Amino acid sequence: MAASARRAAGVRGDLDHFAALGFLQGLLTVLRDCGHPGLLLVLDETETLQRVRGDVREKGLNALRQFIDEIDTGRFPGLFLVLTGTPAFFDGQQGVQRLPPLAQRLATDFSTDAKFDSPRAVQLRLPGFDLDRLVGLGRKTRDLYIGLARNPERVQAVVDDDYLATFARALTGELGGKVGVAPRVFLRKLVADVLDRVDDFAEFDPRRDYALTVTDNELTAEERNAAARPSRAEDTARPDGADDNSPARAADDIELDLP
Repeated sequence: MAASARRAAGVRGDLDHFAALGFLQGLLTVLRDCGHPGLLLVLDETETLQRVRGDVREKGLNALRQFIDEIDTGRFPGLFLVLTGTPAFFDGQQGVQRLPPLAQRLATDFSTDAKFDSPRAVQLRLPGFDLDRLVGLGRKTRDLYIGLARNPERVQAVVDDDYLATFARALTGELGGKVGVAPRVFLRKLVADVLDRVDDFAEFDPRRDYALTVTDNELTAEERNAAARPSRAEDTARPDGADDNSPARAADDIELDLP
């Protein structure tokens, strides 16, 4: 941080990880004295450590190990730490396994059936989305929305469980049946295109007045691949010489002249 910004804030000196942990201790004390049970701290996408410079990665992994040890000793009462990452980060040689002490602390046996995974284990494996889970996510989102809606009874009545199931099936179909890539688009369209309109307009009925559409510019590359849709660049420069109005073709539609 620039020195001018620190002067404006009345802060002197640098903040290293030792001072940062001291501040965290102080924050937990303030939260406790304010009547809160504690603090949930989520370090998301820790697998990005695999892509940084080697010395930075080693420092990061060691910092995680020290942090876990200090939590275990009771330095941070009321703190619940969650690390999220891909299996490659926890099991691969460029992640946790590069630091054996950290790997030992996070070691979890996943050799048994996933239905017997203990929720008290150090690691929890997250199952992939299926259609039922997607509908369940829609129900939870709708129920949260109802708590903030201006017309909660109308939202509950119009966006019922049957409609959520229909909506989830339709969106999954737009993405080539790949449920695993659907949650982001599903939630955004459910809230912005359906729930908001049902709450705002008394005459809006999504079954009658809303037709689900998913355009390329709404999708990430992974989602577009699942939907078997070309990118905009591919639309404007077709390798087969077709014009922009030609229908998109999937990879299986292209004939290869192989010996």
